[in-house]
Amino acid sequence: MTKLFGTHIGRLRIIAILEGISLLLLVFVSVPLKRIYGISELSSVLGPIHGILFLLFVFNTITAGVEYKWKFKRTTWKVLLACIIPFGTFYIDHKILKPIYEHELK
Repeated sequence: MTKLFGTHIGRLRIIAILEGISLLLLVFVSVPLKRIYGISELSSVLGPIHGILFLLFVFNTITAGVEYKWKFKRTTWKVLLACIIPFGTFYIDHKILKPIYEHELK
C-alpha cells in the first residue's frame, strides 16, 4: 500500500477508489436517507468530502496525464468521465490505472 503513494498513478488509484466509494455512499445511501426520511446529516458531512475527493481526482488525473503524456482523446477523457459515473472509478482503476501502475513497477 505504501508503494502507491510513491507515484502519480499510485496516488490517482487511491483517490479514484476513495472518490468512487464516496460517490456510491452519496448516491445510494445519503440521498435516499435525505429524500425519503428527511435525514440530512449524512449529506452535510459526505457532500463536502466527496467534493474534495472529486477535485483531487480531477487535479491528479490531469497531472498524471501530463506526466505520462496521455492523449486526451484516448485516455484522459475516459478517466475524467469515470468520476461522474457510479462504479466508473473502479472500472477505470481496473482497466487503465492498474496496468499502468504494474508496468511502472517493473
